[in-house]
Amino acid sequence: MSGKRPGSHGYDIKRARLRNKIENTGVAPDGRADELANRVLREDERRTGVLRGTRGLGPKGERGPGEPK
Repeated sequence: MSGKRPGSHGYDIKRARLRNKIENTGVAPDGRADELANRVLREDERRTGVLRGTRGLGPKGERGPGEPK
């Protein structure tokens, strides 16, 4: 998901929107919503992306044996 780093403007906006959603749905009380939003965003940070094509692997000549051609 997010390429936003904690403390950046984009991260803060994403966290605020997520916090508001958590508060409005009643998942967590207002005091814990910020903590829960931070935890959710940090879990997303650890996920690896999905390779949608071979282009992300680099030039064909630089790929090792066994890698897609």
